[in-house]
Amino acid sequence: MTTSEEAWVTPVSRPPGPADIAAIETCVRDYYEGWYTADGERMARAVHPALVKRAFAQDRDRRPVIHETTADEMIGGAAAGAGRSRAGSKLDIRVAEIGGGIASVNVHADHYVDLLHLIETPDGWRIINALWRWADGHGPRA
Repeated sequence: MTTSEEAWVTPVSRPPGPADIAAIETCVRDYYEGWYTADGERMARAVHPALVKRAFAQDRDRRPVIHETTADEMIGGAAAGAGRSRAGSKLDIRVAEIGGGIASVNVHADHYVDLLHLIETPDGWRIINALWRWADGHGPRA
């Protein structure tokens, strides 16, 4: 096996258990609650350094655009309190798939709908991809 092939070895799959689901839910709660409470440390625990967060949105002329946000931007934004004005009480976390060190999670919150991809790292589960939109009735034009 070459070095490049070794880098792509898939973790051994094992059936996910209640501890996996709890750890994934904790990661997602750190992501949301870190945003809502201006806790950059919680956000940093939740996101992988290679995070790519995307929103499919519209510009001022209602043309479709893709907005991208990095891990550093999410951590800095959380620490600066950017999410405080959108804090809510609804957080419906649904783990859709787990296996081989990856997971897919759907989240419905008061203001946001997120489709999240997580990876299991030596430090725990981390969000590496996020695709989001405003929840119905919310957002800058709501």
